[in-house]
This record gives sequence, C-alpha cells and structure tokens, in this order.
Amino acid sequence: MNATDEVIELCRDLLRIDTTNTGDLDTSAGERAAAEYVAEKLAEVGLQPEIQESAPGRASVVARFEGEDPSRDALLIHGHLDVVPADASEWSVHPFSGEVKDGYLWGRGAVDMKDFDAMVLALVRQMRREGRKPPRDVVLAFVADEEAGSTYGAQFLVDRFPQYFEGVTEAVGEVGGFSVSVSSQQRLYLIETAQKGIDWLRIHAKGRPGHGSMINDDNAVTALAEAVARIGRHRFPIVMTPTVRAFLEQVSQILDIELDLDDPEAAVGKIGPIAMIIGATLRNTANPTRLAAGYKDNVIPGRASATIDCRTLPGQSELFEQQLRDLVGPDIDLEYIHRQPGLETTFDGALVEAMSAALRAEDPGALPVPYMLSGGTDAKQFDKLGIRCFGFSPLRLPDDLNFGALFHGIDERVPVEGLQFGVRVLDRFLQQS
Repeated sequence: MNATDEVIELCRDLLRIDTTNTGDLDTSAGERAAAEYVAEKLAEVGLQPEIQESAPGRASVVARFEGEDPSRDALLIHGHLDVVPADASEWSVHPFSGEVKDGYLWGRGAVDMKDFDAMVLALVRQMRREGRKPPRDVVLAFVADEEAGSTYGAQFLVDRFPQYFEGVTEAVGEVGGFSVSVSSQQRLYLIETAQKGIDWLRIHAKGRPGHGSMINDDNAVTALAEAVARIGRHRFPIVMTPTVRAFLEQVSQILDIELDLDDPEAAVGKIGPIAMIIGATLRNTANPTRLAAGYKDNVIPGRASATIDCRTLPGQSELFEQQLRDLVGPDIDLEYIHRQPGLETTFDGALVEAMSAALRAEDPGALPVPYMLSGGTDAKQFDKLGIRCFGFSPLRLPDDLNFGALFHGIDERVPVEGLQFGVRVLDRFLQQS
C-alpha cells in the first residue's frame, strides 16, 4: 500500500481513538492508546520508537529516522495526539467514528491534528519500505497534552529528555501550509513563521462579605464584573510585527488591495474568510472566559474571580501585562495560570525554499506566504531548545471550506484529497530538506 492510500486508513484509525484532553488528569483519555498505535506503526517498518509517560496515561512517542548524512543538523517533525472534547449530540456524525462521507474524513482531530500525524506516519512507512532515507536525520515526536498547554507532552519531553532532540535546529508542526483560494488558478498557502504568546490569567476582586439583603458598596462581584467588562470591551493598540507586515504586503499585492499600514484593518477586511485569523494578529487580545464567585444565593462573597484568555504578540508580554493592570485598576489582583512567550522567525532560508518548492510542484498555482498564528502550539516548547520552528502541515482545501471554523468546531473534517496532497508535498519537502 502506498502512502497516499494508507494515510486514509491511518487517519481513520487515529480518529477512532478517543484522545479527549479535558485538562484534568482524571478525565482525559486515550493518549496512551494512541501512542501505542503510533509506536507500533513505526516499529513495523524498523524504527525504534520510545514511549514516555509524564503521568499515568499521558504518553508521547519519539523516534529518530536516520538520514543519508547524520552529521548534518537534524529536523524535528512534531504533532500532538490529544484532541479537545466533542459533544456527539451536536455533530452530524459521531465525533470518534472516523467516517468517510462526501469526500471528507470526519472526526474530532481531523484537522487538529491527526491528519498531519497520519500524513507523517504514512510517508515514513512508505520511505522505510522503499529503503529511502531523508537527506538528514529526522526526529519524529507524537506528543500528549498540546490542547491543555503542553505540560504533560512537549514540555515534559523538553525538560526531561532533551537528548531526543540532540542536533535538531529546525522543526515543522501544525497550522501552516494550508491553502486559501484567491481565484480558480491561484491559492495562497499560509506558512506559519510566528505565533502569539499565551498568557492565561485569573483576576481576583476582594470585598466586604455580607447578607444579600443589605446595601453593600464594597461588593467583590460588582468590582469583578466591572473589571471583566472593561477587559472584554477593550481594544489594545495595533502593533505591526514583521510577519504580519510581510503577509499584508504580499497579499495586498496579489489581491490588488490598497494597503495603508497606518490602518491595516481596512485591508484585512477585504481578504475573505481568513480575515478572522489575521485580524487577531494585529494586536494583543484579552477575552474573559470563566467567572467564579459565591456559595449561596443570599450571601455576598468576599472574593470573586474570572479567567482571562490573553494572547500576546511576540515580545509584547511584559508591556501587555502593564496595559492590563492599568485597565483593571489597582484593586484587582492578577494571577498567571499559564504563560508562554510568542515566537517569530523570518520567511527565508533553505527550509522555507523547500516548503515553497514542494507546494508549487504539487500545485502550480501555489503562492506561499508567511503568517502569524493567533493561537499557540508545541513549537513554544521546542523553541526553548533553540529550534527554529515553522507551521507546515500542507493541505489543499476546497474553495468554499471555512477551514478556521473547523478547529475545535462542530463537524470537524478533512478532505480526503487534501490528505493525499499533503503526503505528496511532505515527500517532496523531505527530499529537499
């Protein structure tokens, strides 16, 4: 079986393994089973995968595929095996069915990111069967816990087993290399060269507890609600990073859109469905996501808290913290739950050339451009080792597919032809990397 056929089977099998990551050790599931499946598929073709558990059931797999010239710097290809929860009652098909329908493979994780896991597995298995080696060593990492901050997956590997990544200088992972149609003849392929930082916060308000029937001018819930409203309605200033500037300059030229760098939102509004993704990379953002206060209907609590999902541009984390403190005021306390810096690299070099050439070879209408991911990936952990990270999980997508809405969304699915396209692109990419 060749890789373009096997990728469908491998992706289907992975989708049928429920690897839901709730963020709670007691309720997360399936990562060990998925790791064992991947390890078995790698071992079948003569690689020597190792499984490491950071906690019971939280398993990751690492293997090294020796290249033609092991003296060269190595390449890391990484993907995560966990997925966010899915409510079956909201889906057209069961989220863990791995059903093929209407030219798509459906299931939680179809684009985030068991599609890429399957592409890599299928390609590596074919290369091993054919006796082909990559030009240099390739480290393969299939990890746990990306969806809850990487603590039990990539962070654990980087902190405890850095020897796995010895000699690695570059990496490719998720959320890049996907197409956005410009016309019937041309498609942008967004290659991730940057991503925003993650600053998950809790804010706390304190007040005077008391009976709910009394007048209380020092109510913690009121103070918190006012702070949350200020955060939720605030728009932080636009900051033009090198990656976003390069994206807008290239895309505005391709689409013949007027670009005013003093008002980039006007251009972003004209670029179609990806405007939501790109718009979020023009500025730091802060979105309230959870509230917690009180223990009885008629008791005013002495403390109230809210969770804020903050995403910061590369190099902006400290400035953003001061902006947020000024916004909420001196009487609100800030507590960091999770903090990871943003990343940014340049859109140049041999690896970028290999990505671009591989895309153009499979799609003559391909127009590779750099972009910044508004979310975050395991790349933040591998960056700690000095590895230059890119998002390159190639997919050619149908013109009418709202790709961004599929991430963590209902009826997540990946086009079968897109999977097969991705395998072919990755094959060319590896040969030239």
